[in-house]
Amino acid sequence: MKRILVFLKIGIVLLSILIVGCASAPEPPAPSSVRATPKPVVAYALSLRGKPYRYGKESPQEGFDCSGFVRHVYRQQGVLLPRTSREMAIKLPPVPKNAIQSGDLLFFNIDGKVFSHVGIYINNDNFIHSPSQRTGKVTVSSLKNNYWQKRFMGIRRPPTTKFAN
Repeated sequence: MKRILVFLKIGIVLLSILIVGCASAPEPPAPSSVRATPKPVVAYALSLRGKPYRYGKESPQEGFDCSGFVRHVYRQQGVLLPRTSREMAIKLPPVPKNAIQSGDLLFFNIDGKVFSHVGIYINNDNFIHSPSQRTGKVTVSSLKNNYWQKRFMGIRRPPTTKFAN
């Protein structure tokens, strides 16, 4: 009987500590993907999901190739970018991978040429782009995908207020 009372007292003490500990623990912050509102450039890019891929084009009516898509999205925000992915990569400032932000441009080597593909970073390792005739449309892809990881070349940040020619 004495043992039962000792275990009961220990149990009550442990339960009290647990309740007090839980009651005072701060609530963890919401994940950034839930909390963050997308930048206007990203929100607009996402609104174009499903638009057709068309080589050499840069409009929602005709479709987009990769650089035409990026150029169109940024033009809607008042930023004029060069026409090709290679020119964009050369003219825009590089960004370290650990400093990536929503709206940054991601560059890939998809056909043996440096900076031959470009997309717009969304968040959480996702980006939106107009990948190819085979894929056929503007889509969201993951940087965690082995295909994109192997071909990743770098990040550039477009200006936010002035035109870049």
